[in-house]
Amino acid sequence: MKTSGVANRQQPSGMPYQKYRHFLDTNPVSLPDRTWPNNRITHAPRWLSTDLRDGNQALIEPMDPKRKRAMFDLLVKMGFKEIEIGFPAASQADWDFVRSLVETDAVPEDVTVSVLTQSRPDLIHKTVDSMKGFHRATLHLYNATSPVFRDVVFHSDRAGIKQLAIQGTQEATAYMEKVLGDETIAGFEYSPEIFVDTELDYALEVCEAVMDVWQPGADREIVLNLPTTVERSTPNVYADQIEYMSRNLSRREFIALSAHNHNDRGTGTATAELAMLAGADRLEGCLFGQGERTGNLDLVTVGMNLFSQGIDPQLDFSNMDEIIEISEHCNQMDVHPRLPYAGRLVYTSFSGSHQDAIKKGWERRREDVKKAGGDETKVPWTVPYLPIDPKDVGRNYDAVVRVNSQSGKGGVAYLMQATRHMELPRRMQVELSHLVKNWTAETGKEVTAELLWDLFKNEYLPSSQTKERWGRYRLRAFEFTNTKAGVTHMTAHVTSQADDVEHVVSGEGNGPIHAFIEIMGHMGENVKVLDYSEHALSEGKDAPAAAYIECDVDGQILWGCGIHTSTTRAGLKAIISAINRAHR
Repeated sequence: MKTSGVANRQQPSGMPYQKYRHFLDTNPVSLPDRTWPNNRITHAPRWLSTDLRDGNQALIEPMDPKRKRAMFDLLVKMGFKEIEIGFPAASQADWDFVRSLVETDAVPEDVTVSVLTQSRPDLIHKTVDSMKGFHRATLHLYNATSPVFRDVVFHSDRAGIKQLAIQGTQEATAYMEKVLGDETIAGFEYSPEIFVDTELDYALEVCEAVMDVWQPGADREIVLNLPTTVERSTPNVYADQIEYMSRNLSRREFIALSAHNHNDRGTGTATAELAMLAGADRLEGCLFGQGERTGNLDLVTVGMNLFSQGIDPQLDFSNMDEIIEISEHCNQMDVHPRLPYAGRLVYTSFSGSHQDAIKKGWERRREDVKKAGGDETKVPWTVPYLPIDPKDVGRNYDAVVRVNSQSGKGGVAYLMQATRHMELPRRMQVELSHLVKNWTAETGKEVTAELLWDLFKNEYLPSSQTKERWGRYRLRAFEFTNTKAGVTHMTAHVTSQADDVEHVVSGEGNGPIHAFIEIMGHMGENVKVLDYSEHALSEGKDAPAAAYIECDVDGQILWGCGIHTSTTRAGLKAIISAINRAHR
């Protein structure tokens, strides 16, 4: 055998990578004494859903009023206390929706709605006008601050852009006091848009100037939102930026430091979680990451990440399928089948080794929960390959294991136990899995739980439907007596397909199974029992039982199965099953 040394055989791609620059070359961020890597997330952030604004504006076909209302009602039901509902100065549709929430008294008193505006007097006035009548409402003001926007878009300098933020805040503060009065508990949020590309000292300077106007205090919070408008750096760099701002902002105790992360590099979740480690109090995002380009922060993933670490997300994800259904209806976009926690395949294993580990994990957990008096919360979740219990998000266990050509005995056994309560002996699991693999190899298809049961019945359970296919023998009736010496005398009525005659045959042994083996010997069958197990399929005195018997039938090692309310009859039917299989 030849072996190779350590080598990288990748070759140049030929792509024009030279036209791009490293993020830290354009916006150096240095925080050598950073503390966030040693921190730990211990509680949920404040959440703001921007599905109805950022998410909606990213749709090919924006939501109509009914879909907007359905989305709003879903967000309230899930427990969101801050919801951005629109950009009312940007379109009549947004204005009408914002006002409809007031007119229909749709907003609970503990929910704060947020409306967005650019830093222009006319837009600020119209936006504040839309806030009239809400119990709690926040005006969200933004202007872009990064060098590219200062130079290319606004043709302005640092002083000019800062003045735009100051003037916008002054206009907003004065007009809110004039229009809203004491009727609305009014809040203020400011975003230095394109924060991620803005020099840190300058972002701090602009935020301080805005706060000098708003004058945050004990009863006058300000939300400072620091967005990765276009995600362009690794998550650790953004965490450094957040920690820098959190350390250096004055009046920090009166600030809700907010992160608004997009997913352009595919690391939006990591960026947000590192921001929390670095001092962010609040996260903005959308359900399932809906949003511009590659999407906004996926609030479902972040919330469920917390849940999986034993932290209450303070949002209710217990009916994930309903959340998906409403979201897909409102957005007219599908939730990806492999999206964390929510996708239809995320709790599914096809691999045989994975399935076997899951099956063993379930068995151990059932034992541990039983020892804990049935209290699931006292037993830490440790089932292999499943980060959470699917039941906690409203899923059943039917889809956890799915069987295809890659699957092994563990998957087959799991489906039989989970859907039919059949606890197959290990060697029978192996036998059945070979039969299933042959079927999947021939068809190339997946074996569903229903199809697996059909395959099992056709292979092991004699019935009128399968008699013509393989049922050489059928047990019609039997009676037996036990002597004081421990001998069982049995008479059985067995129909033989060979002569279509019902035979009445007697035998004896040290129990019903042994006696019936002797009876089948009189019928010309050379049978030895190698293994036997049985169990009830449900609770109650009339519950059916399943019996499994491994037999040597004239040199063939085969399993048989029988199901009946009588455990004795189930065992005899299992012997018939094995013998019939030997004659197929």
